[in-house]
Amino acid sequence: MITKDKVIEIFCIIDEFDKNLHSELNKNQSLPSKDASGKCHRNRKCNLCESEIMTILVCYHFGTYRTFKEYYLNCIKGILKQEFPNAVSYNRFIELMPRVFLEMMLFMKLYAFGKCTGITFVDSTMIPVCHNVRRYFNKVFDGIAKDGKGTMGWCHGFKLHLLCNDSGEVITFCLTGANVDDRDERVWNVFAKVLYGKVFADRGYIKKELFDTLFDQGIQLVHGLKANMKNKLMPLWDKITLRKRYIIECINELLKNKANLVHSRHRSIHNFIMNICSALTAYCFFENKPEALPVHVEQSRQLELF
Repeated sequence: MITKDKVIEIFCIIDEFDKNLHSELNKNQSLPSKDASGKCHRNRKCNLCESEIMTILVCYHFGTYRTFKEYYLNCIKGILKQEFPNAVSYNRFIELMPRVFLEMMLFMKLYAFGKCTGITFVDSTMIPVCHNVRRYFNKVFDGIAKDGKGTMGWCHGFKLHLLCNDSGEVITFCLTGANVDDRDERVWNVFAKVLYGKVFADRGYIKKELFDTLFDQGIQLVHGLKANMKNKLMPLWDKITLRKRYIIECINELLKNKANLVHSRHRSIHNFIMNICSALTAYCFFENKPEALPVHVEQSRQLELF
């Protein structure tokens, strides 16, 4: 269970970021906008500030509760009642979640995500939104979720493409339909903006056109070989680093099993997106992030075996 000290730590970090963000936005603050009827729009103030809403969303993904309703009623309005004295009702909080979408995205991008170090691992994971039997009756994601096939079988939902560095930090992500190929040009147009050096992938990313496109941009795609392919020489450094792909596989496992990234209880698209953003943000506060050993340490261990 997440401790009160950890909750306070997360809140202080988010609150400092939120204050700095609003101080920059207030410099160019304009008059209230008007719609076609000439009426001014207003945002009704809430008892919970934006920092508290973001903290509640992030702390949910530490794996203590399986459902957000149970977490909010038992933890936020129960155990952590002193830390959140102005907590609103559960239904009202669900309505407030989309309000912090911009702040959560900026915090995730500027603080939670890491930087490319020249050694990058790429992988994708399926995010089903319902059971395959009920895919024709799902109204929340009707026309949005797609049918796709992965290593674990068919899935109705989306696919999360992730990039991480050798320190176990997520660099960026791309959310697509479940039927989008890992080698799709649109996905790599997003990834190429933050990449340099070498990208290590599995055999599902083998494609000559993709390799040539990335190589022209100064990015080298390193992957294994299929059984029906001709054997090629690979530098020992690349071969050792390719074995460290367990890092991004561990990240996918943490996001699914601990951070509750996947469940079939979504009731709106907005809160589905918020669930993904808050889960990726919460991952940066995990203490058990996987990390790769330096290559020279790995080489020395292999020499000791001989």
